[in-house]
Amino acid sequence: MFACPRPVILGGTYILKNHYLTVMNIFRTRYSLLASFIIWFLSFSLLLRIVFTVLSWKNAELSLVDVLPVFGKGFLFDLAVALFFTVAYSIYLLLLPSKWSATLANRVITYSGVFLAILIAMFSFFAEVIFWLEFDSRFNFIAVDYLIYTYEVVNNINQSYPLPYLIGGMLLGTSGIIYFFQKRKVFAATFSGDSKFKYRAFFTGAILILTVCASFSLSNSWADKNHNRYSDELSKAGIFSFFAAFKSNELDYEEFYITERSEDLISSLKKELAEPASLFQVGNTSIIRKIKDSLPGKKPNVIMITIESFSADFMQRFGNTQSLTPVLDSLAGQSILFTGMYATGTRTVRGMEALTLAVPPTPGNSIVRRANNDNLFCIGTVFKSQGYSRTFFYGGDGYFDNMNNYFGNNGFDIVDRGSKLAPGEHLSGARTKIPDSDVHFENAWGICDEDLYDAVIRDADRQYANNQLFYDFVMTTSNHRPYTYPAGKIDIASGSGRDGAVKYTDYAIGEFLKKIRSKPWFNNTVIIFVADHCASVAGKDEIDVAHYHIPCIIYNLPGAIPSTIDVQCSQIDLYPTLFNLLHWSYESNFYGKNVLSADYQPRAFVGTYQKLGLLSGDKLLILSPGSQASEYIWDRKNNIQTSIPLDKDFLSEAVSYYQSAYYLFKSGGLKDPRHMSKYAVAE
Repeated sequence: MFACPRPVILGGTYILKNHYLTVMNIFRTRYSLLASFIIWFLSFSLLLRIVFTVLSWKNAELSLVDVLPVFGKGFLFDLAVALFFTVAYSIYLLLLPSKWSATLANRVITYSGVFLAILIAMFSFFAEVIFWLEFDSRFNFIAVDYLIYTYEVVNNINQSYPLPYLIGGMLLGTSGIIYFFQKRKVFAATFSGDSKFKYRAFFTGAILILTVCASFSLSNSWADKNHNRYSDELSKAGIFSFFAAFKSNELDYEEFYITERSEDLISSLKKELAEPASLFQVGNTSIIRKIKDSLPGKKPNVIMITIESFSADFMQRFGNTQSLTPVLDSLAGQSILFTGMYATGTRTVRGMEALTLAVPPTPGNSIVRRANNDNLFCIGTVFKSQGYSRTFFYGGDGYFDNMNNYFGNNGFDIVDRGSKLAPGEHLSGARTKIPDSDVHFENAWGICDEDLYDAVIRDADRQYANNQLFYDFVMTTSNHRPYTYPAGKIDIASGSGRDGAVKYTDYAIGEFLKKIRSKPWFNNTVIIFVADHCASVAGKDEIDVAHYHIPCIIYNLPGAIPSTIDVQCSQIDLYPTLFNLLHWSYESNFYGKNVLSADYQPRAFVGTYQKLGLLSGDKLLILSPGSQASEYIWDRKNNIQTSIPLDKDFLSEAVSYYQSAYYLFKSGGLKDPRHMSKYAVAE
């Protein structure tokens, strides 16, 4: 793996200018501490990889043959991290004069440095365990994002785990390792060991060469070669993955993925998006079009409840036997139920992007978190054109994940728990804080769902009193670690796990509906229940399609007969379908389509921050960095993906969707235009 110069090895002995220096001699030199740290770090990293392998064994479906390369690659990643930790100290040891080895200053620097290095490593190991339990993954761009929101993350950890004890344990563990080194006379050797410059030059030179080789030769993409996601993640090292994610947090589609000629993208995309009598704007800089309906339109209020981390398989309707969701299961039989809907991603901001912009996911960050994401043509644009107010409700501080900036600068008013504008927030809409007097329960992520729904009801009462139609985007938080909620509401204790959070989420929905059914605005209000993403987003495959399946319910649609929509579709298709059910004629800039149209072709977009998938029936095509593409047949009954040869037409379709979505966002083609006067009938 390391294509670099290396010393000659003979019988386990390094030869250097006729001097024989055994490997063990390093523990009798000033490099004793450095070598001991590397061995300790490699040992703990190995132990962590073993633990993760045991935890994931059942889901990963690994064999002994699979495990060997995991630990082989893992050793190299761990060694690279250990080298990064020690390279600066090795240079210090090279330059430190012999007469200063035993000085107080050197002792202070050495003890302080090794204590800090071990503490950072211990914290990293602890954080990796938490992250793995939540995401079945090494650190990725989510971990990078979380550094920005230390209040929410630290409080979430504190409410989920005994944080003071854990911090105390890390400090105690670090002190214990220092004591072990002391007893093994590691420090004594470091302060009084051999200091001949040629030996120092050899050791430091070797570390520098290996570090440079690791920097240029190793990348996380080397681990992503197995088509088994668990195997890939187990091969990686947490700290290495963290900095790799920091570097690739935003990916340029045109640099890293398969592309087509940009001038062909929009014209081919228009053919994919065309619907009967749709009128596209002339030119290849946007997909703006007029969609016409021959029937009179209906204008009910619309409240969308976006449920945090809510997988379809939580519901009895989709096979669950634990009776966790009696309210939603009852609503499923009284509503329009989507049984074949898939989330576009694995995070809340990705669900928000899909539900507001009706656009496929782009690599890297969600558009919700990107710069230049204001004044976009979004769902709120359509509601505004129909005379609706638009409000975003969130139980926490909407500064998190840039939600307030995104919604506030795309035509929405904000109702959340934040009291002040955070640095960088400049909102064009109004912002209202949910007051303390209206909060009965709150955890790290925000107020409980019941309190949030009460805020929605108060605002709906106000809008109705002012004869104002309203559209609400409501984002819940109760179904999120630490899984805490008001006591005495359900028969599962608060904080005991996901099942309790799911059951409370369902209970709160039931209480919300009880309260609004007596409201004068209820009969003319549509309530949508949809998940932002699934709870368990990790699987053994690059993209585990089963972990993108979400429920979606349109309840209380005026004049609608309860029915089931079982075609395969995406989150981005929700509103184009709703607008069809309401018989609206409107302007659209959406990739989403009306799934009830006779010419609708079932498909769904599923992705991670790097992998971009197009699902069509049982065929799945995945685009990956490095201009890679792979195709599979998905056996949904057994959730098995089998690799098949690439279908060039299917590949071209996937590229046209994903490359054009990236191109339109970067070029401003997703913006809300001021004038839309030139249209042509779609071919």
